[in-house]
Amino acid sequence: MAFPAIKPELSIIVPVYNEAAVIDGLFHTLKAQDGVAFELIICDGGSNDATVARAWSLVEEAPFPVSVIHSEKGRGRQLNAGIAASCGNTILFLHADSSFAADDALEKGLQYLEKAIAERGNDRVAGHFTLRFLRNSTAPSFGYHYLESKARLSRRHCIHGDQCFLMRRSFCRQIGPFAESLPFLEDTKFAEAVAERGEWILIPATIHTSARRFENEGFSARQTLNAMILNLAAIGREDFLLDIPLIYTTQGRTSNLQILPFFHIFRRRIQALPWWERQKFWLDTGAYVRDNGWQLALAVDVRHNFRKGLPPERGNMYFSNFTTAFSTAFPTICRAGWRQ
Repeated sequence: MAFPAIKPELSIIVPVYNEAAVIDGLFHTLKAQDGVAFELIICDGGSNDATVARAWSLVEEAPFPVSVIHSEKGRGRQLNAGIAASCGNTILFLHADSSFAADDALEKGLQYLEKAIAERGNDRVAGHFTLRFLRNSTAPSFGYHYLESKARLSRRHCIHGDQCFLMRRSFCRQIGPFAESLPFLEDTKFAEAVAERGEWILIPATIHTSARRFENEGFSARQTLNAMILNLAAIGREDFLLDIPLIYTTQGRTSNLQILPFFHIFRRRIQALPWWERQKFWLDTGAYVRDNGWQLALAVDVRHNFRKGLPPERGNMYFSNFTTAFSTAFPTICRAGWRQ
């Protein structure tokens, strides 16, 4: 399908690798979006299945311009290549297995972002969408409920790529490119850069993301390994994450995750450190655990709301609000007591 040479207001960038099973769903959810002129940039990282062929077969029927480009494997590299190939003033970073709950999600997202930018008087704002997991089971799950509740927050380690990132191109340039040092964690690092240079806002529109990784690998095992990965990244020990098979395998290869071998690998790498580095490692890890203690209060609140059958956007956050207020006020109280 030919399109007039009109610059789109939005560029949607989707990194893919062996995603033939979900590419139809991606086009379906985007074809349903109304009120927004956008382009779709699909960046393939060397798929060896039918991903690229299927994408090209859907291009002719798409009511929006589509580019299928190629880069080296790695989500950071693919996202950066997508940015370079796009032309919209606003950029949306989307996962291939995500879909929008409503046909006006993109329009609402753009309106909400523009309003926030106008109110603040600058473009240092980025939006993330309300998250819901698409699961094979319909049984209530506290674990998923907790993650969906946590995803509504704009705190550190709460915002990830499956929530979809929306921002002005100009702000994206200020932050810099996505990290390419690892084949994962690029979204977490990018989210932290946004928080350091600007502000996150929660867009009042829902994005559905597949729970296939959790379902294939096991929810508890994946969450435990994710916590270890985030800890190592936060304390500057990304070297521990290099060359470890299956630590974050591609979606098409996920299977039951055995967590014990990873503990053995990390233990050996810690034991190989000089004693002063081991000491620093555990001190830094302790500080990381302390800084994330607020999640225990969040879990208490979410458990209470979950048992009452309330959705993540409803319910009280008594313990979370108290913990946040106390942690904010505590340094001031200590300084006042010290002066006396």
